[in-house]
Amino acid sequence: MADPLRREYAVAVVGLGGIGSGAAYWLSRRLGAEVLGLEQFELGHANGASQDHSRIIRLSYHRPDYVRLAKRAYETWELLRAESGVQVVTTTGGLDLWPPGARIPMADYAGSLAAEGVPFETLDAAETMRRWPQWRLADDTLSIFQAAGGLADPNRANAVHQRLAREHGATLLDRTPVTALRDLGGEIEIETASGGTYTAGRLILAVDAWTNELLASFGRRLPLTITREQVTYYGCPRPDDFAPERFPVWIWMDEPCYYGFPTYGEAGPKAAQDVGGQPTTARGRSFEPDQVSGARLAAFMAAHLPGSVGPELLTKTCLYTMPPDRDFVIDRLPDHPAVFVALGAAHGFKFASVIGRILAELAVDGATSSAGEIERFRIDREILLQENPAKSFMA
Repeated sequence: MADPLRREYAVAVVGLGGIGSGAAYWLSRRLGAEVLGLEQFELGHANGASQDHSRIIRLSYHRPDYVRLAKRAYETWELLRAESGVQVVTTTGGLDLWPPGARIPMADYAGSLAAEGVPFETLDAAETMRRWPQWRLADDTLSIFQAAGGLADPNRANAVHQRLAREHGATLLDRTPVTALRDLGGEIEIETASGGTYTAGRLILAVDAWTNELLASFGRRLPLTITREQVTYYGCPRPDDFAPERFPVWIWMDEPCYYGFPTYGEAGPKAAQDVGGQPTTARGRSFEPDQVSGARLAAFMAAHLPGSVGPELLTKTCLYTMPPDRDFVIDRLPDHPAVFVALGAAHGFKFASVIGRILAELAVDGATSSAGEIERFRIDREILLQENPAKSFMA
């Protein structure tokens, strides 16, 4: 049982969404009761980016470093399943579709998969529609199918990370906002709104849209864009046509970019536009669905997946927090080496457990076996040092 009077820990994790919960779990396997986790809201809240029934998991990525990291992500989710008995990943296959004149280069994905020895198939429109007759595609649409694609369940993953972290001895406190951080030169002091003050030899910040609020304690600010996004579940006439064993996760590789899921968690399939929302802030965001964005998505679905069209069952909002290049941030602060920062750039949940594992390795060992994969995710990379950098959010 956690000691309610304890104030000193080896490592503290601030933010217990997907990445933070993963970090608390992997740290607890190494350090047990020396781990503290702090969350400003209740555990499982909907204020950020880490709760819902499903997120896409895939090996198909635009760069080889992401493909390699995704391989370790699958391995890490399997280790979690082996310990917990909880199935986070459901394999459905993954379909990436390129319509004529698509803005996202198909060669980047095919080249990365080939470079890392990942098997895939290239399909024309006729073959795609033969396998999945739910689709309506232009004749010169091309697709990549990768059999390992599927969905990761954030509701299950976050809960099991938190449960196991506590079973390994970690202290996790929700409804405990952090109000101030101080580097005391050898340890970090953490003040909370509840009046408790804690110290830790290492600090991990995994706070997504609140990143700059806490980085301000260390005189740092990142050029982040925060948008309010939404996903919609449809009550289609034949939801079994979109069952996970019959229909893959999918991404429409163009601008606008859309993506979707089979029927899972609700009574129909789910879809969304990637980066289709309006800029907002963590504290100023609304939870009301955007009707214009919803109509745009519905028109796409009617044109290309007409069998999915039906009453709107549920629309959920969430936050995207994106660096200008939409690459992750996984690094220690150069001027405060006891502080580590992780940011999933609004496509990170599939990597949540492995990023937590990497953060644990960095905090405990000072190094990670994934050093090559996270090299381009440094917090001091050039684009993050610019005041008004160019933005490219396609991933």
